[in-house]
Amino acid sequence: MSDSTGKRLLIAYAHPDDESFGSGGLIAKYVAEGAQVGYICATNGDMGTIPASMREQYNTVSEVRLAELQCATEVLGLDPVVCFGYKDSGMMNSASNQDPECLWYGWQNQPDVLIKRIVQVIRDFRPHVIVTFNRYGGYGHPDHIAIQQATTQAFSLAGDSGYQLDGTQPYAPQKLYYASIPGRLLKLYLRWMTLRGHDIRHMGVNKDLNYQAVIDNLEPIHTMIDVGVYFEVWDRAADCHVSQGRGRSSGTRGYLASLPKPLRRLVSGQYGLTRIFPQPPQDRVDEHDIFAGVR
Repeated sequence: MSDSTGKRLLIAYAHPDDESFGSGGLIAKYVAEGAQVGYICATNGDMGTIPASMREQYNTVSEVRLAELQCATEVLGLDPVVCFGYKDSGMMNSASNQDPECLWYGWQNQPDVLIKRIVQVIRDFRPHVIVTFNRYGGYGHPDHIAIQQATTQAFSLAGDSGYQLDGTQPYAPQKLYYASIPGRLLKLYLRWMTLRGHDIRHMGVNKDLNYQAVIDNLEPIHTMIDVGVYFEVWDRAADCHVSQGRGRSSGTRGYLASLPKPLRRLVSGQYGLTRIFPQPPQDRVDEHDIFAGVR
């Protein structure tokens, strides 16, 4: 795929499905408008739980997750997709966090390795804009936090002529964003769940999602993108990830996917982002295009 507008966007997330469940509408919009959108997928998602019926079709969980990512790649038009191949770390404080091959362990013990890999992608792909998770990693997943912190550092280092990396030349992307979560809707949803007797600090299939912490770690929105007309593509990409419930129960986006489509278009047709660089003068929505001001 070639970019017809010359605009290039890089998404840096942790797992196969993050690109679809979290940012499928955003990606679909910019690809449709002629931008080239690349994707860094840091792990193979092998800690994900998959249905028993699928285990007979593949040798490993990683094979399932990467096949689903390939499906979503074709639906969304991602190019390139760079998989780093780390093991999934599982949720924070899981025993799997201590696996030397997992992303969180690698980030805690050899951070320079992950940073270099991201700088390599940035210098090769030369994106104008980069999007990654917020500081809390969306819902506190250690892999999300690791790729967010590493991407933030790589954003600055990629253009530094003093940061040497064989075979590359310095390249400075122009804008850095953190993906946001529709806080008002999430708060209404959590209030409703509380009234139904759910403990919002222990939700999800494994009761390891703390939605109160998600609310506590929301960041200001500076950029609001209209993605309402791209819901069909967004849903088709999410549907690729059959093993993960097609977005219906995954992370903070699951509750959105469960809404009737007309209501979903109304409440989540706007995609919010926090602009980290260039730093906004004040915390309010001041743009509606992540390529605004890009040279």
